[in-house]
Parts: sequence; structure tokens; C-alpha cells
Amino acid sequence: MAEGWSRHALRFSDYYASLNHHNLWTPPRLKSREWMFIPWGSKPPDRHRGFVDKPELLKYLQSRAPHSCFHSTAYYRYPSERKMLDKEWLGADLIFDLDGDHLPGVSDRDFPTMINLIQEQAWSLWEDFLQPEFGFREEYVQTSFSGHRGFHIHVRDPKLFHLDSNARRELVNHIRGEGIDVRTTLSGPDSRWKNRVQNGIQTVVEKLNNISNEKSKNKDQIDHFTGILLSRNNFTDNKLKSYTSSTITKKILQLADLSNEENRIKRLYNDSSLLVFGEALTPLFWELVKGDSSVILGNAGETDEAVTVDIKRVIRYVGSLHGKCGLRVTDFPLKRLNPYISEKFDPLSETIVFKGEKISKLKFIVDDVTASLNGIEVSGSKGEIVEANESLSMFLTLKGWAEVVR
Repeated sequence: MAEGWSRHALRFSDYYASLNHHNLWTPPRLKSREWMFIPWGSKPPDRHRGFVDKPELLKYLQSRAPHSCFHSTAYYRYPSERKMLDKEWLGADLIFDLDGDHLPGVSDRDFPTMINLIQEQAWSLWEDFLQPEFGFREEYVQTSFSGHRGFHIHVRDPKLFHLDSNARRELVNHIRGEGIDVRTTLSGPDSRWKNRVQNGIQTVVEKLNNISNEKSKNKDQIDHFTGILLSRNNFTDNKLKSYTSSTITKKILQLADLSNEENRIKRLYNDSSLLVFGEALTPLFWELVKGDSSVILGNAGETDEAVTVDIKRVIRYVGSLHGKCGLRVTDFPLKRLNPYISEKFDPLSETIVFKGEKISKLKFIVDDVTASLNGIEVSGSKGEIVEANESLSMFLTLKGWAEVVR
């Protein structure tokens, strides 16, 4: 937890004091939810809490003003019981958690870029998978900004409440392309995955060509591809599982050079069953096709699959403040998740609670930082001094990226 947290805790207290039970949002089936709160300082989490109504929850928030607030995705008969078995699980929301910190080749220290990319991923998850392939209905969906590095898509269709972990994992595996045999898919009947793979071949080849032609200018793409392969756990060849990051990067560079050979690529398009990149590199190529962000959901929805699969998980409470940056966990209409429309949701302006104009001097204590809130951007590296208003000052210090200059 960031040093000097006491002044932030005081401002959090001001925020919760400003709420009343009329403007306090609570999740459906409030009485069946378990709650967990992280206090300021080094105290352990306060969990196994239960509330019967809004006034009771509000009283807790206003008396404690916690660092972070969570409620269970599950419904329990006895949510306040301390042993999970004694709670008596009744069902759970289906949650998709997309965290920008998990994007291959993307640094969270370039915060605006990371947020833009993860919003594209979240929209693609809905537009390319959840609605068209699984038939999820918008009326059962709540979308929210996590308050920090990503987005949550809550699906509360009663027909899905009782899905067990195995069924939920199957959804994640389909989104990630786990178990998809590319060659069988390409030779089979028309399907969404067949279209993705066909488009993905061309996209990945083009990106590999760019890497081959100008390796020094395409480090970000190399890192992105390396991250994709490191994140995928469905390799069938045990040798591939043992590859280190540096080994995978070398393999990508080899793939890039081979992709520039026109005859080789022609053979690939004519017969996808051929090992056109050799026995070791061809499986890597197909994993890139399945995992590249422009192909499969951006793919993978970089969904934090543990959240989706875990039927006893807790999730950030909408309306609470995120203790790692000071922004509000905020819900919004699903259509505004679309990053390509003029009225798109802007998490870097619409989640700001503290808007004091007092300017503070800050010194960066880490390198290569870029942050932007409400159109004001600051950047720098360790030792550099910047000036920031309240929201940016709180953001940078809670993140542990800067400290106030006394």
C-alpha cells in the first residue's frame, strides 16, 4: 500500500459521507451476498460480512471508509458464515474480468494506452463472442469499469446461475481458442472460428513481414507476439512448454524471416496441413493465429479466467473507490463500451471523484510513466518533478509511481 495513505483515507471518508441510501447502488439479491473490505494500513481484510439492506451497508461504508470494497459473485443462504461450506452456495453471476495488466506486450505505466486497448478487448468480447456465439442478452448484462486497469462484464441470466466451474471453463476455453485444431477448423464447415482463422492467417503473416523488414522498429509487436505465446497453455508439444521468453522471441524472429518467402506462404494458403514453417515453428505460427489480438477477441479477451471460472469469487463493488488509484468503480450502459462511437465511455474522466484544483509537486519514483485524467496528461521518469491537481496527485501516489515533494 502506498506510503502517506492517511490523507487519501480522509478523502475516501469524505466521499462515502456524501452518499445516501437513495444514490447507493447495491447488487441484486443483496441479502445473499458475502462482502469483503480491505482497510487502510496493514490490517487484514474484513470479510464474511453480510448486509440486509442499503442503510446497513451505507453505515459500514461511512464508519470505515475502506481502501477497497468487494462483494461475492455468488449467492449464499448464509453469507456471513466464516466457513465456505457453511454458507450453502445457491448460484453465482457469470463474470468476465478484463485486466489491461494482462495484455501481451503492453505496459500499465502507459496508462491511457493500456485503458484504450483493454476497452477494445472488452467490446470485442461482447461483440464477437458473448452475444453472437453464446446468445447472451443485453437485459441481463451489467458493464462496469473496475476502477483501475480494466472492465467487468456481469451476466445475471437466471438460467446461468447454476453453471459449475467446469461449464464456465468451457466458455473461457472457447473464447481463448483452447482445443481448437486450426487445420480441422479450416477444412470443416463455415463457422465463426473458421472465419477468424482465415482472417488471422493474413493478419499474422503481415505482422511477421513487418517484423522481418524492420526488426528494430517493431519491438512492440515482437513483445506482443512473445507475450501471446507465453500466455497460452494449450501447446500439445511438451518441448514448446519449456521455451523461455528469450527462446520464444528468437523463434518469432525466425518465423518472421520465413514469412517473407512468397512461395512458402502460397503453400500455406493452398494447404494448411503442411508444416510450411518446419516442425518446430509451425505450431507456434498457429498459436499466434489463435492468440493475436486482432483475430480472436483481441483475444482472449485477456479475460482473467480465474474470475469467470471461480464460482465463489469476489468482485469490485460498483460505486466504491479503488484504493490503488482513487478512481470510482463505475457502471455504464453496454453500448457505451463500444470504443468506436462518439459517446463511448471514458474511464479517464467519468470515474474521477476528487476534483480539487490545488496543485501539488510530485517526484516520480519509477521510470517511463504516462498518466492522463480528465484530459490532463503527465509523464516522466524516476527523479523528475511534475505538478498535478488532486485527482492526478492521488492517482500517481496511490499507484506508487510518485511521491509528494515536501
